[in-house]
Amino acid sequence: MMGHPPHTTQHWNVRKPAGRGERGMVASQSRDAAEAGVAILRAGGTAADAAVAAAFALATTEPWNSGIGGIGFTQVMKPGGAAETFDFGPVAPRSLDASAYPLTGRMKNDLFAWPEVVGDANIHGPKSALIPSAVAGYAEIHKRYGRMPIKDVLAPAVALAKRGLAQDWFTTLKIANSASVLRLYDESARIYLPNGLPPVPPYQGASGYFPQGRLADTLERLQTAGLDDFYRGDVAASIAADMKAMGGFVTAEDLAACEARVLPAMEVTFRGRKLMLANGLTAAPTLKRLLAMMEKAPYGAVPDAAWYAYLARSLRAAYAERLAGLGEGTPTEAEPVGADSCTTHLTVADKDGMMIAMTTTLLSSMGSRMVLPGTGVLMNNGVMWFDPQPGSPNAIAPGKRPLCNMCPVIALDAKGNPEIAMGASGGRKIMASVFQHLTYVADFAMEPEAAAHHPRLDVSGPDGVMADQRLGEAMLAALAADAELEVVEHTVAPGNFACPNLILQRGGMRVGVSDVMSPWSAAIAE
Repeated sequence: MMGHPPHTTQHWNVRKPAGRGERGMVASQSRDAAEAGVAILRAGGTAADAAVAAAFALATTEPWNSGIGGIGFTQVMKPGGAAETFDFGPVAPRSLDASAYPLTGRMKNDLFAWPEVVGDANIHGPKSALIPSAVAGYAEIHKRYGRMPIKDVLAPAVALAKRGLAQDWFTTLKIANSASVLRLYDESARIYLPNGLPPVPPYQGASGYFPQGRLADTLERLQTAGLDDFYRGDVAASIAADMKAMGGFVTAEDLAACEARVLPAMEVTFRGRKLMLANGLTAAPTLKRLLAMMEKAPYGAVPDAAWYAYLARSLRAAYAERLAGLGEGTPTEAEPVGADSCTTHLTVADKDGMMIAMTTTLLSSMGSRMVLPGTGVLMNNGVMWFDPQPGSPNAIAPGKRPLCNMCPVIALDAKGNPEIAMGASGGRKIMASVFQHLTYVADFAMEPEAAAHHPRLDVSGPDGVMADQRLGEAMLAALAADAELEVVEHTVAPGNFACPNLILQRGGMRVGVSDVMSPWSAAIAE
C-alpha cells in the first residue's frame, strides 16, 4: 500500500547576495540593524560603535531574537592586538528562590529534556527572567573600543524604535509562534496581539509599522542619560518596580551589581590557522573538541561523502562529551534542546581591520514573552536553561550561570591579524553551523557567498543526524550508514539549521554574507 506522498515546502532556489567593499561592513539577521551599524561606520565610528548601534537597533527590529532585556557573548580583536571575549552571559538573580519552581511530576517533552514545572514558571513570565546583562556588555565594548559619543551611537536605534516594528508576513509568523503565551501578559498582548490576534500585513501595498510600548522612550532615555541608567538610574528603577509588581526575582540590587566580564579569548589552532573562541560557558569547549577530532578528517578539494560522515561522527562524539561534563564547576546531566531557541548574531569589520563577532539572545523566541510596561523591555527567560530538578548538577540556584550555546569566532591570517569573523543563532544547532561555514571558507577555499548557500548537516546531540536534502544521494547514504538520518529542507520555517553570518577581510577587500533563509538578513558595505 502506498504511503502518504511527501510535501515539499519550497519549489524555488533562494539566493542571498554578499556585500563587498574596501571599507567597513556589517552583517546581521536584520538589514535595518545592519544599516544602523553602517551609518555609524560612515560617521567615523569604529567596529565597536557600529556593533553597539546595531545591537540596540535589534531590540526594535528583531524582538523575538534579542533585545536590551537579554544577554550575550562577543569576540573583539584589532589588528596587532589580543582577542578578547566580552561575557555578558546569563546570571541568576541573587534572591532567586528555587522552591518557586515546583514540579508537576511529568516531563516537558515539547521543548526540553527537563521535568515540567507548574505553570511553566521557568519558561515564561516574571520568574523565568535572569539579570539582563546585554546593555552592560554593550557599554563595556563601547567603553574599551568605541570612539563616538553614546548619544550618536544610539541615534539609529532611537529612530527605528520611533518608527516601530515592520508589520509584514515575517512579523506575523514570528509573533504567531509565541501568541499563545504572549496573550498571558497584558503589555505583551497589548503590543503584539491587537484585537487578540497577531498583526497581519495589508493585503497589498507596503507594510506598515507599530510601536513597541515604551521601548522608544527607554532608548531615548539611555541616549541622553547614558547606558549606566539601565542599571543605576531611572530605567533601572522602573525595571525593578515592574519585576517586583509582577512577582519576579530581578531586583534593583541585581541590576546595580551587573557587570560584563572581559576575558582573554580561547586560542585554538586548526589546520595551521589560529582561531579565537569565546571564553566562558559557551559552546567553545565543544567546538575545541570537535576541531581536535576534525584534524584527521579526510579533507579534499570539496566536502564529499566521506568528509560529511566523519564530521557527523565527530559531532556526535563531541556532543556526548558536552552533555556529560560541562556546567559551572560541576557536570550537567542534560542540556535543553531548546526547540524554540531564538538568538541573533551580527558581525562587524571596520576600515582599520577591527573585527567583532557578537551573539546576543533573549533565549527563547520573545524570551519570557513578558514586556515590562514601564520601559517596553522584553525580558529574557534564562531560568529555562537550568534543570528544575532540585539537587541536580545544573539545578536552579541564586547567582548561578547556566551553560549557553553561543559560539562567536574570529579566525586569524598568517600574520596573526583578524581575517574571518562569524557566528550564528539557533540554539544547539549553532556550533555545527559555525564549524561548517568557517571550514567551507577557511579550509575548502569557498567564497563566502558560495559557503552560505552550500548545504549543511546538523548534529545537536549524541544521537542521529539531520541533513539538507540538497547534499545529494551519495552523501545522505554515507550519513545514514552510521546513524539515524532525518532528511529535511532548509526553510524559513521549520528552522532546521542555524543562521550564520560571516565577514572575510583579505587584501584590502571585505566580503560579508548573511543567512540565506533569514528573509530580513543582509551584509552591508560601508
